Amino acid sequence: MHRPILVALGAAALFGACIAVPEGQGIPHKLTDDDSGAAGFVNVDASGTGIDVRNELSMTDPHMVIGVEPPHGPFSGQQHAIVRGNGFAPSARVWFGPNEVESGKVVRIDANRLQVSVPAGTPGPVEVREQNGDDASTMRALVDGYTYDAFYAEPSTGPTSGGTLVTLRGSGTQWGDGTSVKIGGVACSDLKIKSPTELRCATPPHPAGSVQVSVSTPGSSPIVVDDGFVFADSDNGFKGGLSGLPLAGSLRVGVYNNYTGLPVVTATVVAGDSLGTALTKKTDTKGMAVFNDDALIGKRSVTVAKHCYQPITFVDVPVDTVTVYLNPVMSPDCGGDGGDVPPVGGKGTTPATIKGQLVWNGGNEFKRAPWTNVPIPKGPNEKQAAYLFQPNGDPTARFYLPDASTAVHPDADGTIGYTFSYSVYPGNITLYAVAGLEDRSVYPPMFTAYAFGLVRGISTVPAQTTGDVYILMDKVLDQAMTLAISPPAPGPKGPDRVVAGVAIQLGGDGYAILPNASHSVPISTSIPLSIVGLPGLDGTLDGTHFVSTASAVTGSNNGPPLSIVGKFITNDASLQVPIDGFVQVPVLKTPAPGSKFDGTHLEFETASGATSIDVAVFELAAAGGLIEWTVAAPAGKTSVELPDLGSLGIGLTSGPLDISVYCGHIDPFDYGNLLYRHLSSRGWNAYSYDVFHVYY
Repeated sequence: MHRPILVALGAAALFGACIAVPEGQGIPHKLTDDDSGAAGFVNVDASGTGIDVRNELSMTDPHMVIGVEPPHGPFSGQQHAIVRGNGFAPSARVWFGPNEVESGKVVRIDANRLQVSVPAGTPGPVEVREQNGDDASTMRALVDGYTYDAFYAEPSTGPTSGGTLVTLRGSGTQWGDGTSVKIGGVACSDLKIKSPTELRCATPPHPAGSVQVSVSTPGSSPIVVDDGFVFADSDNGFKGGLSGLPLAGSLRVGVYNNYTGLPVVTATVVAGDSLGTALTKKTDTKGMAVFNDDALIGKRSVTVAKHCYQPITFVDVPVDTVTVYLNPVMSPDCGGDGGDVPPVGGKGTTPATIKGQLVWNGGNEFKRAPWTNVPIPKGPNEKQAAYLFQPNGDPTARFYLPDASTAVHPDADGTIGYTFSYSVYPGNITLYAVAGLEDRSVYPPMFTAYAFGLVRGISTVPAQTTGDVYILMDKVLDQAMTLAISPPAPGPKGPDRVVAGVAIQLGGDGYAILPNASHSVPISTSIPLSIVGLPGLDGTLDGTHFVSTASAVTGSNNGPPLSIVGKFITNDASLQVPIDGFVQVPVLKTPAPGSKFDGTHLEFETASGATSIDVAVFELAAAGGLIEWTVAAPAGKTSVELPDLGSLGIGLTSGPLDISVYCGHIDPFDYGNLLYRHLSSRGWNAYSYDVFHVYY
């Protein structure tokens, strides 16, 4: 959490107050899951009578800038910040150093507070200036009012158990040999210097909270960023996978419970394709298995399994470090005295809360503006409503209307806008809101969106409330885009139709999924398709991109066999967008559909296609999906040999077996840096898959 700013003007002094908030509990989750929302969280309220800056300062000058909260942020900009002072008019303009905040990214809360999205800048302290319109007499400045950090972490949030692979991106840094990183005062492991301005390492375990990140290089002073990383019981998809140096005689495998983050003891680790020739070890009390053998050169497959856990295999691992998160088998047979499985399937999370207001243009000092860009309801069943969302990790995700109890309506409380409260996984958060007309008298409910708003870089920490967040609902969803689609060739099973849509890529934060921004037609139908209900990419959406996607699917449930592709464009919705590059649908050759799986050999093929397959993932689901064996293989590996886990009594159970074959395209991609997010669609630019039924 950012510390309160203490400012002294004359004899007046400002003191910050801390509010204690009881810890909340939320839903169980896996540490390798994506952080795409906070459904099911319980709101944590931290209401109180904390001291406000504007009430404590003696305002001797009718125009003043007294501070920025938070007082620092990444050089890349887009940080949510509150500028405090006096005499701010509706025409207020703000500069950070030489860079003016765009007018659409300044929200006047009142005469003493402005919400801004900080522009990009050069590392170091800068002057913060404010001026009302073109009236130069109102110009006031705060020397060194804001500091641009020399680097930032991506992701900036990770679980308390550690192990999150973090990339630090610097500006003007000279990272190289001898550089070290500490997060929360503890050394970062598996450090890899990728360039003088980019490095990657794995976070250490740490209690929940916001911590300092420091980077030290011989011959220069350490570079320190306060509140550079937030430890929380959070999901980000960046945990686990492959890392380290090229495989050259030593292999280090760490195994952890994917729900608790605790080490998995006595798990079997197999380094090789066959039990007869492989190296085998058990994990120790720290969940580690370390191999040292001259035969470990170039690449080696790694399989990890234990009774009552889901096995996983990484084929042809080319590096010396494998970090594995095993899912417990949720079966009564696995809940015995050994305590292998948490009794409720995981641990709860401690959410953070964001409170603020949705703001429409046109209000004044005494009255907030109405919803001018949302039509008046035509009938008794229609209502004006707005909903808040976090970006989704998948641009092809469907839009789902939240529960009616979470809606913001025109009769909501508020001063300059309409109040909302939203619970999130802690970290640096992006929120967007969509307002329109809804009718819940029909099923499924109807929702037509007309207005959109976005705010980025909201700093949150566990069990705390972040207030003063204002979302300007100034974007009108009135643009359309035309998609010219070249679908893949259908096979005997499908696909038979195309579903196409457009999302908004919000940088590294994910994608804004919009209602009504998708369309479905038979695969043989003449296309292009027109997608309506999009905003212009300016103002708060400056620097974002439209992402057009198309799915070749089978049946009315949009099921497999299917192939999904995304095409990234700039900000011009008027151009016709060609969508091609589909990954051809895989066909399982061994075992043949309907035959018996021998437990050791998998092979698939695809029709020739222009789009490369960078990773293939097999999901072998037994016992009705209760037990799943995940197998990941690199590009070009269509035939896979596996160790016979059944002979060890820790593999699949006998009976019907479903084998799902996924083929993913990732641009760019290095198999030696594979993360858990690369094992599913959230990490792929394009992919295809089908399901085959055999028995074991």
